[in-house]
Amino acid sequence: MTDPMTPPPVLGPEGRPLEPASGGQTCGGVTRVLLMYITMFSGHYRASLAVERAVRQLEPRADILTIDAFQYFNPVLARLVDRTYMSVLHTAPGIWGYLYDHPTIARRSRAFQRWLHRYDAPKLREVLDEFQPTVIACTQAFPCGVAADYKQAVGLTTPLYAVLTDFIPHHYWVHPAVDGYLVGSEAARTWLERAGIPRERLHATGIPIDPVFAEASDGAPWREMLGVDPHEPIVLVMGGGQGLGPIEQVVTALDALPQPFQLIVITGVNAKLYRRLTKAAPQFRRRVAVLGHVHVVHELMSIATLIVTKPGGLTTAEALAKRLPMIIVDPIPGQEVKNTQFLLDHEAAVRAQRWDAVPGLVAELLGDPKRLAALGRAAGTVGRPRSALDIARVLLTSQKSPCT
Repeated sequence: MTDPMTPPPVLGPEGRPLEPASGGQTCGGVTRVLLMYITMFSGHYRASLAVERAVRQLEPRADILTIDAFQYFNPVLARLVDRTYMSVLHTAPGIWGYLYDHPTIARRSRAFQRWLHRYDAPKLREVLDEFQPTVIACTQAFPCGVAADYKQAVGLTTPLYAVLTDFIPHHYWVHPAVDGYLVGSEAARTWLERAGIPRERLHATGIPIDPVFAEASDGAPWREMLGVDPHEPIVLVMGGGQGLGPIEQVVTALDALPQPFQLIVITGVNAKLYRRLTKAAPQFRRRVAVLGHVHVVHELMSIATLIVTKPGGLTTAEALAKRLPMIIVDPIPGQEVKNTQFLLDHEAAVRAQRWDAVPGLVAELLGDPKRLAALGRAAGTVGRPRSALDIARVLLTSQKSPCT
């Protein structure tokens, strides 16, 4: 999104240029953190919550406002984009892969982005005037772009941070008015530096995951609650927050394998899948525990031997933090393909080219303890369990107040 041209003035509802909001002007040393994401039940939302919890852990007196920027700025467009996105992923994922990080498309769409950001600017100013943040952080590129264009247009001095939720960035993140980038990997820092971002603005903190992932846990209460055998391997199956993919067929195929192991299946917000698997569970040969949208993934990863998952940034960062070997399957073109390549490059995962290849890989890995252990060790070398706390420290030390 880097553009040497001066952006047009940000106009209010009556067509008059807006003045800078008073964000960042709070006196008395009060920390006020504005966190913006898009879409509930997404990795962006979970990342924002992780940062929020980390900030509260380090600075209990902080005031924090966490908002779904898409819903707040433009709820009608938010619903349209969400439906379109899910439709494209289901029917023509290749189109999304083409649009995701195409530099020409990113450059040509800049005029539309500016128009949309100008439309959303009055809503942003309302938030800034009312909350008066001392620092702003965004876990998705859309609100970051809105805030960056506004900041550049009106001279806002409140520090703005981009908090990336995948291991490799895309071009829509790049903006000269962003004060700092909190990125998921050293590879991301190199990518952004090549895109023109000064190195001093780049912090390889890791993808923000809940601080609980940094805490040791043997998951014993959850073993007892789920009725699983502590002496038998556990395969954790996840389809992302949306419960995507032919998970029911995979679970059925895994149940037919001869090796002794247990299954925990997380269906996310896919209520239909949850009901079907819950109904089918008594007919399976092995122990199969079916869970919906849960807040104890850290506990489940602590007791798992192996995870089968789509390569979302948050889920894979959590698995890395728990040193959990991964089988990656069915990455969404774009961000998940890049995440997959990052994990393969670091030998922290293996990839199933198709869902029907998953059972064979599970059998292979469970039958090869040395390879399974090597995957876990590799995961540990790149995992960053304290990422959210490191991000929170950057945010807390960066805030500016002209009153101090």
